[in-house]
Amino acid sequence: MASFLRFLLVVLLVLALGGLIFLITWDPPPPTRPVEIMIPDEKLPQ
Repeated sequence: MASFLRFLLVVLLVLALGGLIFLITWDPPPPTRPVEIMIPDEKLPQ
């Protein structure tokens, strides 16, 4: 049972490190369309 838990821990650690490395090296593409946000007049400084 202890060897199974050790194996499970190693698998989870490898998956977490792989995900972290993927997020660090991933270069997502920039948005292709402009982003327009409507700001109500009440939120603008007077």
